[in-house]
Amino acid sequence: MSKKTAQKAKTKPPKLPRDEAEQVRIRKEVGHDFALKDDRFGRKRLAAGTAEARRVYEVSNDGYTSTGGIVRVRNVDPLTGITSLSHQQREAGLRYREDFRISQQDGVKSTTWTERVDGGRVGGGVADRILSAGRAHANATKALAHWELAGVVQKVCCMGETVKSVAEQTGEGRDVVTKLLKLGLDLLAVHYGMMLGRRVG
Repeated sequence: MSKKTAQKAKTKPPKLPRDEAEQVRIRKEVGHDFALKDDRFGRKRLAAGTAEARRVYEVSNDGYTSTGGIVRVRNVDPLTGITSLSHQQREAGLRYREDFRISQQDGVKSTTWTERVDGGRVGGGVADRILSAGRAHANATKALAHWELAGVVQKVCCMGETVKSVAEQTGEGRDVVTKLLKLGLDLLAVHYGMMLGRRVG
């Protein structure tokens, strides 16, 4: 093999795996290119390491898209689906969600009004971790400072709503909702001590 041929072979991009190429093609056709990133050869690839890359787009044979069918996509966690979020923003959102989830747990036996409690929690009461999570969630919500930021962050992080659905509910553009979400997550990251800035709360 000549030097020139060897050099060409070295720079030639490896072939995309068939499954990935198909997923990239479908995403391009349905306009979900937010889930794609350019590789060093300038080709569109799935954003590796994200839930978005792991989700599978399936095409039926009876639809109207240029892919030859209806595209069905299972729901994905918005915090992992929005690939433009920073690591700190994502972590802050997950922590906020976890405190909310724990504080909302049911199945905890609560003390009845007729039951005599002698300073302890034997036989009833709310677990300390649920109370702590509730306080942590309330303090973090205060750190969001503005009702509009809090509303977007709560809908996306705690209710699992997409940016698109929040935009439809509020009448704002998706880019506006995304900016509000990112600003809110930045405030949470500062509150949790994940980012430099004035700690709130």
